[in-house]
Amino acid sequence: MAGSISRLNRSTTARRVTQDPAWVRWILITVALGFLGLFLFVPMAAVFAEGLRRGFGPYFDSFCNPDAIAAIRLTLLVAVISVPFNLVFGVAASWAIAKFQFPGKSLLITLIDLPFAVSPVISGLIFVLLFGLQGWFGPWLYEHDLKIIFAVPGIVLATIFITFPFVARELIPLMQSQGNDEEYAALTLGANGWQTFRRVTLPNIKWGLFYGVILCNARAMGEFGAVSVVSGHIRGKTNTIPLHVEILYNEYNFVAAFAVASLLTLLALVTLALKSFVESRSHRIQRYES
Repeated sequence: MAGSISRLNRSTTARRVTQDPAWVRWILITVALGFLGLFLFVPMAAVFAEGLRRGFGPYFDSFCNPDAIAAIRLTLLVAVISVPFNLVFGVAASWAIAKFQFPGKSLLITLIDLPFAVSPVISGLIFVLLFGLQGWFGPWLYEHDLKIIFAVPGIVLATIFITFPFVARELIPLMQSQGNDEEYAALTLGANGWQTFRRVTLPNIKWGLFYGVILCNARAMGEFGAVSVVSGHIRGKTNTIPLHVEILYNEYNFVAAFAVASLLTLLALVTLALKSFVESRSHRIQRYES
């Protein structure tokens, strides 16, 4: 009996030591919610309020404009091209880093983080320096009538550069934590490399892969800085949705600007919902397996 009371007292003391007072918790929660409300919820509500200020008619008319349709089409095209490229790169890079030892491994990890450290505007200028008319490859491209800068290929290249860390950065720690034991077992049982990847590695990383693809797609559709440098802002041709919003706002067409911006906001909310679904699904599977 005395031992039970002693253990209960120790447990109560431990909870008191590891838990903050109620007023501290409420202050922290209030600060967090206040920050989110001021810098997230209020701006999002303002976007929809301004877009719908004149009613639903002008709101939906903003999307029927040929330039808006072209911007939406180009944004989707760039995402459709850049995300699969980054998917392949992310899986290959993370598999190499997590499963093998080779010279330059730390350098490869550093290079993967490069787009996080470099301003998107600088990234766009790099492609202008390489493929612009006065760039390193500009004269050769001009002679062969190949246009990259101020055209769709330049936008795709800039988007791929900005977004390629997302899939790799999501998979590298996941694959490192899983180790190589299951792959070695599959190889011992006679599976080849492709069978090992398809039946062992891919099922183990699929939720992390989905998560990285979702983030990569969200950044690809919302990228502004690098795309702004390489696009040339040609109406109906090289303007993505963010660039189209900028043009409308600079022309004081605020209703149309906020209406199109609300489309990006909706895409962000859908991305957040998918992200939450993937996270919850992954956590449920991990609890089930454990």
